[in-house]
Amino acid sequence: MLSSFWEDGTMGRIREKFRRMELEGRKGLVVYITAGDPDLDSTGEIVLELDRRGVDIVELGVPFSDPVADGPTIQRASERALRNGVRLEDVLGLVGELRKRSELPILLFSYLNPVLNFGLERFTRRASEEGVDGALVLDLPPEEAPGYVETMWKHGLDTVFLAAPTSTEERIKKIASLSTGFVYCVSRTGVTGERDRLSPEVRATVEKVRRHSELPVAVGFGISKPEHVREVAEYADAVVVGSALVR
Repeated sequence: MLSSFWEDGTMGRIREKFRRMELEGRKGLVVYITAGDPDLDSTGEIVLELDRRGVDIVELGVPFSDPVADGPTIQRASERALRNGVRLEDVLGLVGELRKRSELPILLFSYLNPVLNFGLERFTRRASEEGVDGALVLDLPPEEAPGYVETMWKHGLDTVFLAAPTSTEERIKKIASLSTGFVYCVSRTGVTGERDRLSPEVRATVEKVRRHSELPVAVGFGISKPEHVREVAEYADAVVVGSALVR
């Protein structure tokens, strides 16, 4: 039986950030970068600069050799990081160093393989110790996630899942029940990357999520132009920008 760690009344950095944004009457900016591209030291400086410039949350990508959900821009960034020898252990250590200088919410963006190779219990314990706020595991279906979620919650880490335009009402209910922090709506099916226009189905996906969850909703995948940001801000709580910045 899953029991949410919310019940103890604590509020992590991600939820506190969204609470502040709501009080300020504004929408959030979430930025994705690949850890270790061009190198770990530069990644740390980029995160600190994003914090100084007012970014609300950083998604820190864990390099992986087979990033099937990522488009060519982020795939190349992951390849460069792997050539630099960057692995999950290094990414966790980087977050620990960043915590000495910043309270910016940091969400790890990973595939399941690096987490399992590291060991789920070891990963969640170390992530919590280093100051990670949560994780989004791209290729972990919600139907297979209860054990992962329970372990994450045990260590006070937020769990974020993807809702797509193709997600059924039943699947979105499941995603909502397993998510903390926020729900990530993808703007379309397929890989990450820049697009000229957003799918009209995005708004409908956000509305479906809101029927089943009171959590904030962020929209990403393909957000590359100012007009995309303005459009998403009409119906979502935050916008996620990745490939357009990594490029």
